[in-house]
Amino acid sequence: MAELRLLALGDSYTIGEGVAPTQAWPAQLARALSKCGYACAAPTVLARTGWTAELLLATLAPAALAPPYDLVTLQIGVNDQYRERAPGEFQRDFDTLLAHALRRAGERATRVLGVSIPDWGVTPFARQDARSSQTIAAAIDQFNALAQTRVLRVGAGWVDVTACSRRAGRAPGQLCADGLHPGAVQYARWVDSALLPATLHQLQRG
Repeated sequence: MAELRLLALGDSYTIGEGVAPTQAWPAQLARALSKCGYACAAPTVLARTGWTAELLLATLAPAALAPPYDLVTLQIGVNDQYRERAPGEFQRDFDTLLAHALRRAGERATRVLGVSIPDWGVTPFARQDARSSQTIAAAIDQFNALAQTRVLRVGAGWVDVTACSRRAGRAPGQLCADGLHPGAVQYARWVDSALLPATLHQLQRG
């Protein structure tokens, strides 16, 4: 059986800022899939800390990739929200990114998975921000709702890791030293509770 090929598009949460590449969630997901009987190659990750949807789009367009991929994930928007970018502008760029993701998946919507953005408002890093945790949470929910609506509209899958990030909060061992990004343990929770079940569902859809 040929190895599954995974392309993960996103920002610091996708690349795994603060953890080893092998502990970022795309690599953990690939290993989990292998344990479920799906031989999976090391994932291709196109992500960078600080990327907005616009910056990811600017890099993705000329990127040297090798589609079609068996699974393409798209997790973007937290930097748009952090910078208080207009939701309509984010929506426009997200729609274009989603179209790119579909093309990289060989126009198979069942092989595209949108991943929600976590709630950084529950982390120690948020204490230095003038916005309240409730304000941040409401904005995160708005951006996630925009993305989810578009992902489901094209027949792709959606997975929510935001709830997991909120449960993790400031709990010991859940975050990196920067007090913002998830640690390997929290990424493992994302995979076990949300990403792996959603991915298996997508693969079974064909």
